[in-house]
Amino acid sequence: MIRLAIAEDHQSLIDGIKLLLEYEEDIEIVGTANDGEKLLDLVRLKQPNVVITDIRMPKMDGITATQNIKQEFKHTKVLAFTMFDQTEAIKQMLDAGASGYLLKNSPLEEVLKAIRVVHQGEMFYDANIQVDDDSNGYKRKKGLLTKRQNEILSLIAQGKTSREIADELFIGIHTVDTHRKNMIRILELQGKGELMRYALEKKYKF
Repeated sequence: MIRLAIAEDHQSLIDGIKLLLEYEEDIEIVGTANDGEKLLDLVRLKQPNVVITDIRMPKMDGITATQNIKQEFKHTKVLAFTMFDQTEAIKQMLDAGASGYLLKNSPLEEVLKAIRVVHQGEMFYDANIQVDDDSNGYKRKKGLLTKRQNEILSLIAQGKTSREIADELFIGIHTVDTHRKNMIRILELQGKGELMRYALEKKYKF
């Protein structure tokens, strides 16, 4: 049995997915959420096998929610279901640990297929997006940031200080500063101000 959780800030879309899955004997919807924080609470309470989540949601976006879910529940599969087909959004979601990426203009039957594919431990990509993949499903290109550096970059884009970032990620402030310096070097930027500008420009491309 596939235990499924759905996170989407448009209730009508949730209702559509629920209608689609109503008579599927191998899928049970264990709960729904309209923002990222409620999704995280739902996953902790119900521990679903598969999570469908939008990227852009109130309180906590789908990328951050996915990072938290995969840190706490490594075996839970996350399927991104979004209107954003930009390379940066796809990259950030896959780096966060998502097992699939599906666009909202896909037929609902494709959603059903994607759920079953990621539940089986395979990667699923919408036919309308292109992903460079290897045996792990995603190829990290030279010069791109690590998962931790992307987390820090996202927090920098939110205007957080090194101390606030350290507290949120439960790491030392020296570690944050080291990551900042490494990111400036990797991205070939000129200094802290340039890093903030880059973070704001790259923030999901919404």
